[in-house]
Amino acid sequence: MSERVLVIGAGMAGLWTALALAPTGREVILLERDPPPPEGGADVAFDSWTRRGVGHLRHSHAFLARLRLIIRDEHPELLAELLAAGCRDLAFEGGLTDIHKRSYTPEPVDRDLAILTSRRTTLELIMRRYVERQPNVTIRSGAFVKELLITPGATPRVTGVVIEEADGRHELTADLVADAAGRTSGSIEQLREAGAVIPEESEDCGILYFTRHYRLNPGVSEPERTHAPVTGDLEYLKFGVFPGDNGCFSITLCVPEVEEELRKKIVDPATFDACCASLPGLTPWVDPATSSAISRVFGMGDLHSRWRDMAPGGKAAVLGFFPVGDSLVRSNPLYGRGCSFAAVSAHLLRDALQMFEDPAARLEAYQRRIGAELRPFHDVMRDADRSAIRRARQALTPGYQPSLKSRVAKAFLEDGVAVAIRSDVELFRAALRGFHMLEDPQAWLKRPKNLAKVLGYWARGKTRNAEAYRPKGGPEREEMLTRLGLSPELDIQRVLEPAAASA
Repeated sequence: MSERVLVIGAGMAGLWTALALAPTGREVILLERDPPPPEGGADVAFDSWTRRGVGHLRHSHAFLARLRLIIRDEHPELLAELLAAGCRDLAFEGGLTDIHKRSYTPEPVDRDLAILTSRRTTLELIMRRYVERQPNVTIRSGAFVKELLITPGATPRVTGVVIEEADGRHELTADLVADAAGRTSGSIEQLREAGAVIPEESEDCGILYFTRHYRLNPGVSEPERTHAPVTGDLEYLKFGVFPGDNGCFSITLCVPEVEEELRKKIVDPATFDACCASLPGLTPWVDPATSSAISRVFGMGDLHSRWRDMAPGGKAAVLGFFPVGDSLVRSNPLYGRGCSFAAVSAHLLRDALQMFEDPAARLEAYQRRIGAELRPFHDVMRDADRSAIRRARQALTPGYQPSLKSRVAKAFLEDGVAVAIRSDVELFRAALRGFHMLEDPQAWLKRPKNLAKVLGYWARGKTRNAEAYRPKGGPEREEMLTRLGLSPELDIQRVLEPAAASA
């Protein structure tokens, strides 16, 4: 195939687009606004790689099983290089509870349910060096895409881009343009101005992220996993430990937007560490005898879920142009599916290009398969965000009483689903398949056998299921904010003021 493809961006989505298309024989040119990575290894990249176009470069990252399997099956050399650089496989067995372990028998499928984790800079560094070695791939760093070259018509056609480099502006033409520039891309707006009809759904995720990185002290191993959870949701705060590469790990704290006092203060390193030290599962990780901080606290906001339709009504809105990753579908990073979405969309693009030569048929097939593969996950995550936003506001509303329907739904999830998953290895496997994007996220619970098991555990009652409940992840909101020197009342007043004004 002699087609020439321009890819806007050489982040995760751009690299996955190159990895998907390079084996097809196409010429692939990645146009990256930021400078190339520095010479050296993972620590040098973490300390000094400048990536203005990737706001979440130093936030916690992990590759779900769906993405890890793509690497294992299509790029085994890349997987070997990632592991050699210090990236780690978190195996299925590491998530087993004490109840699971009593009857656990390994199954071959368990090897497919592993997470690949490390610092994002390490993942991207190794991937980029691997991509650069592909014979028909070129990465042009310092090339800022200013606009698309568009031929107007009933269906606009993209024929290339205008880039700005150190020596001035240049026009580059191509058979195809893939937009992997992420959430800040302006391509869709330009296409709309040219007459393309591209519907979009967008919602605020209602949360902000805060991440800090640490390194284990010399000779110290990671704390043993105890009953105290290293991930959890306290309604006013979500938290998680992410093991990294080369003795490093990161901790991410997520705060609802309505918790203004907490989210303004938690960016302070002392407050961040004090918050972590108040969470039993995180306390041993941030103990000065265990680790030392190696970064400031990185914040990330303006988080939205987004779904764009490039073929409304089944008809291509544009020709010669394909958004990939966050440029097409964006989700709350809380669920860890952004990189997997990028890889899956890149491979669906490859398939559409291989199946059809007609440019309209290509985009229509691409959008159909994006809908089939990614829409179920997008919708589940969007609905979870809506629920979390409601719960965060309700927690700040004095005297709030949930409806009977809400109480029953909560009991089913907490006393039925969660208990069953933590008690039954087969259910744990089934739920993980949905979590890891190996099947529809809700498919496992719709199977009669699995649902019957869940209902059976729910019917047993809390006393008989006592061992299966996770220990409390941390203090109540009022206690935590008081420990941090914050007023628990200020955000309650902010929530009440709009309600009073509208009464």
